[in-house]
Amino acid sequence: MSRYASGATVESNGSRRSEFTLGWKPLVAATLGVACGGSPVPFNVLPLAMGPIHAELGWDFAAISAGLTIYGVIASLLAPLFGGLADRFGVRPVALFSLAALGLTFAAFYYVPNSLTGYWTLWAVLGAIAIGSTPVTFSRAVSVWFYRHRGLALAIMLAGTSVAALTIPQLAQSVIASGGWRLAFPVVALLPLLIALPVGILWFREPRAKERPAGVADAHGRLMGMTLAQALQGYRFWLLLVCVFLVAFAYGGAHIHIVQIAQKHGLSPRTGAGALGVVALGILAGRLGVGFLFDRIWAPAVAFPVLLLPAVACWFLIGTSTNLPLILSAVFLLGCAAGAESDIIAYLTARYFGMAHYGRIYGTQYMAFGVAASLSTIAYGMARDRTGGYDQILMLAMVLFATAGVLLLLLGRYPTADPAASAPEPAVAH
Repeated sequence: MSRYASGATVESNGSRRSEFTLGWKPLVAATLGVACGGSPVPFNVLPLAMGPIHAELGWDFAAISAGLTIYGVIASLLAPLFGGLADRFGVRPVALFSLAALGLTFAAFYYVPNSLTGYWTLWAVLGAIAIGSTPVTFSRAVSVWFYRHRGLALAIMLAGTSVAALTIPQLAQSVIASGGWRLAFPVVALLPLLIALPVGILWFREPRAKERPAGVADAHGRLMGMTLAQALQGYRFWLLLVCVFLVAFAYGGAHIHIVQIAQKHGLSPRTGAGALGVVALGILAGRLGVGFLFDRIWAPAVAFPVLLLPAVACWFLIGTSTNLPLILSAVFLLGCAAGAESDIIAYLTARYFGMAHYGRIYGTQYMAFGVAASLSTIAYGMARDRTGGYDQILMLAMVLFATAGVLLLLLGRYPTADPAASAPEPAVAH
């Protein structure tokens, strides 16, 4: 068996097997892992539990939102560490451990005491263990299985968060309506424990050296790419980092507070929960569309107009208009931006810096993403508490989306080949 220039693999009998033929099982497992992992699960439950928590415990919205801020900051700061562990020991043990730990810790929120300290402590614990169940790890495996169709494969994997956003809010809302907000946490925790983890144990792995497509590995099957130190020396790393931070800050709090924003426009709580589903459709459209185009067109040229759309959406969400089609259209466009950003980080990290030390480099980029999204969550909460609405923070978000889109155009051409450094093989076999 040998690697083929197009990204297919040539068998000894001369037949060609496509990247999807070889990697569909790990891709399915990664998609479920992302769908049930640390990215979508907390962010699709707290928006619905926020109101009931406020009503029962009397905490203000900024304090409740601060739980996700703590979670996001801790998880983001640990992203380079977990990415490095995936580089060294392989993605499988890191990702599966985090999925199991996520499920058990999230279920413990049923016992949240009437204490902000206890509430915040649980979020801190969740942040310390859940980052390994996010695209920080899963995208490494997918990016090594796919080269020619990497954009589409990453889009499919990241679409798992759209599936989660379509299903988890409805599940959580039903449980909250029938059993209260506390019960929603252990019920949703069953998703990583009973769906993603078993499939991951069966199907998730990285490709062996002979299964890696050309462009990912050298002639000996060793992964190629820059070290983190090499990436830090170039302007592209820092430019991408700034763009990631701007978009995450603009969008992160909007997602968490979207139900509250919708209610400011006259939507009922149940219709507001449905708005999360519209966000999910936007994320799905953004990811699949952008991922498909990334394989065919220079990615920054695709990302630029996509990031202008949520700037328009923020304009529509300012005020208290009760025009339901307009509000839902704006929510959809915000989702498109979120979908595009995740693809941008994973795809551009792989294209500009290679796969040899992808985990550390992507983890550092993800750190900026997570910190910005976490700060955004509390910023939106503070805007609500201080002004009674979200107009001022939405105006800022408009500027941030547009600025990030322009800055991405400065990244320049892709390297003609993946950087030449080769990575040591992980300490465990796959």
